[in-house]
Amino acid sequence: MMNYFTPRHLTLFAAMLMLSVAMASAQEGSLMAQPQQADNGDLLPSGPLTLDQTSFLFRPVPPEAQREVRPNDKIIVIVDYRTAMYSDGTTRSRKTSNFNAALLDWIGFDGRDIFAAPQSRGDPTIAGQLNSQTRAQTELELEDSLTFKIAATVVDIRPNGDLVIEAHRQVRNNEEVWMQSLRGVVARQFVNPDRTVRSDAIAELAIDKREMGQVRDGTNRGWLNKCWGKWKPF
Repeated sequence: MMNYFTPRHLTLFAAMLMLSVAMASAQEGSLMAQPQQADNGDLLPSGPLTLDQTSFLFRPVPPEAQREVRPNDKIIVIVDYRTAMYSDGTTRSRKTSNFNAALLDWIGFDGRDIFAAPQSRGDPTIAGQLNSQTRAQTELELEDSLTFKIAATVVDIRPNGDLVIEAHRQVRNNEEVWMQSLRGVVARQFVNPDRTVRSDAIAELAIDKREMGQVRDGTNRGWLNKCWGKWKPF
């Protein structure tokens, strides 16, 4: 006699199979199932995988980089400042003024009284015309960049942890002299583990760069030209 499985029998059979299955584990070739070994052959403790256990590119941070930044410590500031500006303007002005004036009455004085003086030669008149025309056309295109590295000293640490830094450097090559100064405030989290920080992360940034020597004298303006450009009498 043939037995038929009803849907109830199939459901029961599936439930028994699910209860009989043991806990699944990872594949034998998976990194999650095999114990990890260090470079010296020692077994690493079991637990979640970390970057230093699995990455070939991982390099531990040197101990001096893990030390907290203190006053008088040195950090490297990478200055990368770029600006670009373009301005164009045109001004035109034209003015014409006409005036005509006549003196109709005048006064006389004989030593005792003031009286209306007759103008026997006629009323004096004055007439004129003033033409003024101004035309100005200005075009300004400026592009500037400043890139250098400089070692800065932590001169103070504010109560919120921000670092107040200051840097000075002077280079002399015969007659050529380059002077660079920098100061500002940077948050501690913007300082990289290698003690470097970018200039765009520094608040209250002030950069002073000066040059002296023959090269600078070749492009420097004279004092008369500076006064003329500053005051512009016309």
